[in-house]
This record gives sequence, C-alpha cells and structure tokens, in this order.
Amino acid sequence: MMSKVWFVTGSSRGLGRNFVEAALAHGDMVAATARNADSLAELITAYGDAILPLDLDVTDRAGVFATVERATKHFGRLDVVVNNAGYGLLGAVEELTEQQLRDQLDTNLFGAVWVVQAALPQLRANGGGHIIQISSVGGLAAWPLGGAYHASKWALEGLSESLAQEVAGFGIKVTLVEPGSYATDGAAGAVHAEADPAYAGLREAFAAYAQTLDQGDPAAAGRALVEIVESANPPLRVFFGSQGSQIVSQIYTDRLETWATWQDLATKAHGHTSAV
Repeated sequence: MMSKVWFVTGSSRGLGRNFVEAALAHGDMVAATARNADSLAELITAYGDAILPLDLDVTDRAGVFATVERATKHFGRLDVVVNNAGYGLLGAVEELTEQQLRDQLDTNLFGAVWVVQAALPQLRANGGGHIIQISSVGGLAAWPLGGAYHASKWALEGLSESLAQEVAGFGIKVTLVEPGSYATDGAAGAVHAEADPAYAGLREAFAAYAQTLDQGDPAAAGRALVEIVESANPPLRVFFGSQGSQIVSQIYTDRLETWATWQDLATKAHGHTSAV
C-alpha cells in the first residue's frame, strides 16, 4: 500500500502531536505545522525525511496558502489534511471581550477554512483525499463558561457538513472528529476571560464537574485517526472516547421531545393548520 502524505496543523503538543506520531509510525509522511516548528525536533531525529516541520500561524491566510504550497512541492502531493490547531476560551458570555471572541474564531474556525481553501486545489488535482476536522463533543453540546469555544466548534461542524457535500464529487472525503476529554496539556493553552464574581459559584461547580471526566489516552486517539484515514468508507462524524455518545444521545433525545411538545406552536407559526 502506498504511503500517504499528511498535512497537520497544531502539531507541537496534545492530540496534534499524537496524530503526527501515529501517521509516521504507520509509515506515512507528514508536513507537521506549529507556531514554533522547533518543538518537533525529536520527531525529525526519529523519522528523518518522512517529516517536514513548518512554522505556521493558521490565522495568517497568506501564510497558510504559502505553507500548503511548500508542503505540496516538497512531497509531491497531499492526501490527508488534519485541521487540529485550536485552543479553548473559558468564560461566561458576559465576561468575553470582543477581541477574545474574535481571536477564538480566527483560530478555531477561520484557520480551518484557510487550510481547506488552500488544500482543495491540490486534493482535486490528485483526484481525491481526506479532510479531517478536529471538532469536539463541544461542537454538538454546550456547557456554561464555554460559549466562545462552542460557537467556534458548532460553526466548524456546520461548515464541514456543507463542505462534505460540495467535495464528494471530487472523491474527497470529510470527517469531523469529536474528541471527549484527553490527558493532554490542552488546559495549559486555554485562555481565561476576566472572572466576574457573579459567576463564581458556576465556575466552581463546572471545575468540580471537569475533575470527574475520564481522561483518554492521546496515543490511542492517534492510532484511531490512522484507522479512519485507512477506511474505504470513513464516517462524516465520529466520537473519540465514550463520553460523546452518552452525552449527545441524551441531548438529542431531549431536543426531539421538546420539538414534539411545541409542534402545535410550530404549526401556528407557519400560518397553516396541520393536515388531518
């Protein structure tokens, strides 16, 4: 089987680092990007020419296009694009500054869009490929103090579902990966809005809840992503970890019940009576 060429953003740590390591261990080649590609030195020592480290800030659209072009020229093609770069912003909606919200969307949403736009001409030229969008269980559900993060991931979900339909005819597949909680240093990279004392109790309760979550193994997530990439019929959406299925199943059940309860009002709002 011919090895694949991956382009992975946010490769310096966390799940992104494990995605790169899993792809390399599988025998594939990786253009691994990070704000500081020096963080990938150990992988260069271990895998040599199979990895191309590249500095990249995904909020720089021109930089994204130049970096994708450089990776394509270096390896001759791209097969798998992994939009992993992102971070969390913690704070009640009332606490958020305009700049904090814009920065969150610039990285988590617009950064992914720029990478997709830059990579699509290459994938179409190849006659196919696979775009992996690293979303979150928080892209399907929402909790207090995460409004900005949820906004970025819910937007990514909708955009990617449209994208999947647009590029299917070119042989390009799209998969949204929705990880639960993992034992990474992701929390260290989170941004915190200035705390308003009015939300102190909620903040304490949410922190206690977070401590109860089972932390997944990032290396296992890397191996699972390789399995998806190797699948002949990959899913549009997939949970990583058992938390997502449990949480989202209940949320969707509740939504369906609520919609059914208010169906009469929905019909009135349309201005027509239901057919008998």
